[in-house]
Amino acid sequence: MVFSTFPAPADGCCRERVSFRLNSFRSRRRRRPAAGHHPQPGLDSQIRGVPGVDPKDPQAARSAQPSPERAAPRAPTPEEIAALEASPFAALGLALPLVRAVVEEGYERPTPVQVEVLPRVLEGRDVLACAQTGTGKTAAFVLPILQRLAAEPRTGEIRALVLTPTRELASQIAERVAAYGRHVRVRHAVVYGGVSQRAQETALRAGPDVLVATPGRLLDLMKQGVVRLHGVTHFVLDEADRMLDMGFIHDVRRVVAALPRARRTLLFSATIPSAIASLADSMLVDPARVAIQPAVRTAVTVEQSVMFVAQADKRAALERVLRDASVERAIVFTRTKRGASRLTEQLARSGIGADVIHGNKSQNARERALEAFRRGTTRVLVATDVAARGIDVDGVSHVINFDLPNVAESYVHRIGRTGRAGATGRAISFCDRAEREFLTQIERLIRQRLTETPCG
Repeated sequence: MVFSTFPAPADGCCRERVSFRLNSFRSRRRRRPAAGHHPQPGLDSQIRGVPGVDPKDPQAARSAQPSPERAAPRAPTPEEIAALEASPFAALGLALPLVRAVVEEGYERPTPVQVEVLPRVLEGRDVLACAQTGTGKTAAFVLPILQRLAAEPRTGEIRALVLTPTRELASQIAERVAAYGRHVRVRHAVVYGGVSQRAQETALRAGPDVLVATPGRLLDLMKQGVVRLHGVTHFVLDEADRMLDMGFIHDVRRVVAALPRARRTLLFSATIPSAIASLADSMLVDPARVAIQPAVRTAVTVEQSVMFVAQADKRAALERVLRDASVERAIVFTRTKRGASRLTEQLARSGIGADVIHGNKSQNARERALEAFRRGTTRVLVATDVAARGIDVDGVSHVINFDLPNVAESYVHRIGRTGRAGATGRAISFCDRAEREFLTQIERLIRQRLTETPCG
């Protein structure tokens, strides 16, 4: 999650004392983790002994995350409670156990989308939010839903459903649910395709309160009678425009038809094309509209440029860029899966280590590549647009469009991988003569011209 910096209040001394207490609480958390808490992705202890789940299989572990009841963590001291009560998150109406969790995650201030969305969800409003990637929207819907669920008795049924387009995004949202919910008794599970269904069935039998899912696997489980949605009170449709791009809208409508009419619905989308606006009208009741923008804008923290280079010369240009010392961690986007694999092999032959993720890679292979990229073991990740919204990694200094996307909106999602959490980033796009029309469409969409960078 990312958190923007708001102006400091006039009472600077008070802020310093509160900041000191919060920092002390975070450092104490790092020195002595709460009893029973096992940070992601180390899930062995959560699933050890669960029938049908191999704790040595990281993918099965992520699929079987029923958020088991944890032993009571260390109670905060009076000083820590005072610091939590003074947190900007508490001012939004967030309960102290959830404030404690976000402080332990290192968050200090809510982002604008969180400031707007979080109180409205707590009030029980439907929400239609147009939010770019990297704005902290996951916390904006997860935190208030956890609070509402924790305040009600458990029913043994799925009470909150989060529908998202990709496996990577589903896994990351589930990890956030686990992190934010560590001090509340709310269980969760995640289901998506590309992995064995057995571990997911085990997680569902544990009776999760929150289910994070992709459309295809969810519909399969619904057909088999494994999943029933009649108890859902909160429904989140995340990355709605990406659902449209990937042809999932009909699946989404089928899922919505199986939900109770009496529910709260939250729809998040980076853009609001007419098809998404129509879908929202059919799903939402008097929604609070948040950050609806007349034009797509890219993050101001990302320096965008274009390099005009012939297709045959792109690989050499890419190697020059990647050898620059300023490139700490880079994602390189190609248009095709075959092109991504071939480029990765060519980089390796040139002495530049890289991993690749695309739709033809197994889920375990994609998870391993992402984990190596997160740890910094791999400095360069080559990807297709399947991963444009599925990569949530801090410290990405560069996004390089080896091939310009033929859908202008994909450009916005690609470069959203850098310049996050208030950091600056660079987006460099290679443009061949045949791609000039794609560049024109991108510049028209974002309403700005890309700065030309020499290719030498």
